[in-house]
Amino acid sequence: MSLRIAQLPDRTPVKLTLSVEPDLASALADYAAIYAETYGTEEKPETLVPVMLETFLASDAGFKRARKAL
Repeated sequence: MSLRIAQLPDRTPVKLTLSVEPDLASALADYAAIYAETYGTEEKPETLVPVMLETFLASDAGFKRARKAL
């Protein structure tokens, strides 16, 4: 049988652990506070960071070009 959409890819989260400098941790906490003020919902920095990274990578034209060459 053929459907209009393809089978969904694996969406199982992969856990990454990383350490950040205190200044970056503070900036991420500030971002989460501003996010809460803006949208009226509190999110932990750990929840926002994956979206931030995804947005950053999607907007990096050099990365996209280089990744295609891999």
